[in-house]
Amino acid sequence: MEKVLEVKNLQISFKTFFGEVEAVRGISFDVGKRETVAIVGESGCGKSVTANSIMQLLPMPPAFFKGGEIIFNGENLLDKTEKEMQEIRGNKISMVFQDPMTSLNPTMRIGKQIVEGLIKHKKLNSKEAEKKAIEMLELVAVPQPEKRIHQYPHEFSGGMRQRVMIALAMVSTPNLLIADEPTTALDVTVQAQILELMKNLQTKLDMSIILITHDLGVVADMSDRVVIMYAGQILEQGLTEEIFKNPKHPYTRKLLASVPRLDMSRNKPLHAIDGTPPDLYAPPKGCPFYDRCSEAMKVCKSYMPNFDNHSNTHISRCWLNHPMAQEANSVEGGRA
Repeated sequence: MEKVLEVKNLQISFKTFFGEVEAVRGISFDVGKRETVAIVGESGCGKSVTANSIMQLLPMPPAFFKGGEIIFNGENLLDKTEKEMQEIRGNKISMVFQDPMTSLNPTMRIGKQIVEGLIKHKKLNSKEAEKKAIEMLELVAVPQPEKRIHQYPHEFSGGMRQRVMIALAMVSTPNLLIADEPTTALDVTVQAQILELMKNLQTKLDMSIILITHDLGVVADMSDRVVIMYAGQILEQGLTEEIFKNPKHPYTRKLLASVPRLDMSRNKPLHAIDGTPPDLYAPPKGCPFYDRCSEAMKVCKSYMPNFDNHSNTHISRCWLNHPMAQEANSVEGGRA
């Protein structure tokens, strides 16, 4: 599959008053043409930092890159100047943010916010850009688009604002769309409509999607591949079917177990993952999930294993799956 994006050994930290926070610690993944890749994990695992680094939207300082590459269409985005990134953002790569009410400018009419990107990137005149904006709003099922382009964000419902955000992101027909929790603030009915809309637009516009979420139901419905992140690292990745049917890392299994099921007994308590993620001011040397893992061995505390290949598309990073596990554990002194 032709690759649109390749992230290679990306490392991002933040300088704070208390010291360095290692937010992203050497992650690597890629996105193919017309593919949807979901990045999944608990809050604070580095999902949004990764997304913002692709768009070069991190505040620098306090953020800084320690290493790695972000290759988009054969070029390293980390080598681009701000002026060069302005030609890529909203044009070749677009982003749908988590909260449309804080992402849309409350002082500007909807139409003007969509039109300005077309004028900048596609060199259209005002009349042509407005016509294109109306067509895009119609495509995302906003009723009466000729009237709605003259309204302000506060005149739209939450679901309609998210549709406007999608129209704004897709109006320049980007190669890659990054959707950061696009349905978090929406009720389930509107959420289903937004997801269906994104899938339809992906087909029509021939686009790749990075979907950032902690909702595994959305992942199952939308994604082709899944990347499981925890404490700034990737612990497992594979095809969606592989992750859901044959999870290899204990963290992935616990995430899947925490999803409520329709066939659950009314008296059965919901599953929760005990404990909290590690402090990234001083990241652990071994597996970051060690303190919360019921299957942890002593070796997990001190050493992080390399990735194991379970298939051509499925990899994980856990001593339980490692061929050297028993030997390494005997050296470390048995189970935790």
